Amino acid sequence: MLKTKGYHLAHNFGHGKKSLAAVPATMNLLAFFFHTLLDLLNKKYQVIRDKVGSWRSFFNDIPALVRYLYFESWDRLFDFMIESLEIQL
Repeated sequence: MLKTKGYHLAHNFGHGKKSLAAVPATMNLLAFFFHTLLDLLNKKYQVIRDKVGSWRSFFNDIPALVRYLYFESWDRLFDFMIESLEIQL
């Protein structure tokens, strides 16, 4: 699953000295962990992800939005996305 969802764990992180390769692998695992928690526990995240469809599309929308708009929190960002997508909670 980590290979097919954009986490790139199949990539060889063996470039570098000693434990340097552990840093990118650890960051990928942490990202997977937090995305899984959001998917299990955050209702807004769940509804937005269902509406947007693909994982890649959702995570490409985030940088585009935060590049041009300021959000006080992730909750505000999710509220904005829910309103824009006209989702009924």
